[in-house]
Amino acid sequence: MAKATRGSERREEALSRERIVEVAIELLDDEGEGGLTFRALASRLATGPGAIYWHIANKNELLVAASDAVVARAMGEVLASASPREAIRGIAAGVFEAIDAHPWVGAQLSRAPWQTAMLQIFERLGRQVQALGGPERAWFTSASALLSYIIGVSVQNAANGRLLEPPVDRADFLEKVSAQWTRDAHAYPFTVKVAARLREHDDRAEFLAGIDLILAGIEASR
Repeated sequence: MAKATRGSERREEALSRERIVEVAIELLDDEGEGGLTFRALASRLATGPGAIYWHIANKNELLVAASDAVVARAMGEVLASASPREAIRGIAAGVFEAIDAHPWVGAQLSRAPWQTAMLQIFERLGRQVQALGGPERAWFTSASALLSYIIGVSVQNAANGRLLEPPVDRADFLEKVSAQWTRDAHAYPFTVKVAARLREHDDRAEFLAGIDLILAGIEASR
């Protein structure tokens, strides 16, 4: 009996909140948000749902914790020695790549914009905006503009990526979209002029170019 008790204690110790969140991230990546159930999670963890409820109250709390973990990991890679401009670009790139790899994170951030993960991003951006030296009255607007751009474009990029699952060839797809854009030069003259860039553009590079435009405006306010 004593041995069984010690074994139970070891299993409880192994089943930490962090372990549950990590496996939940794997399940979300494999099955999407619809596939995240406590029954499926318990199966992967080789435990019972009741043991999970000891650490996580419900699915919403689990989604928040999983999003927090992915975002924290993405921003943790930004070097402390980076300049404010480099840090903002690093934060932006990290979030962009994290949402591209984990599209469910973008959906969670959009659904619950002021939960912890979004606040993590806003706080990190805000500190760097402050370090850029612009007027205090512009800090909130500057950080909010960066946050809205980063989340909006990252979520859209992830959604676009899901349209291009194999065997769809990205270059062929973009060629078809470009051809569709250029059918009515009279109604869409600007679109026709820039359509050629669509065929060869790099999503990440275009995203960071947008960050540079926002940063140029912030720096000009100084």
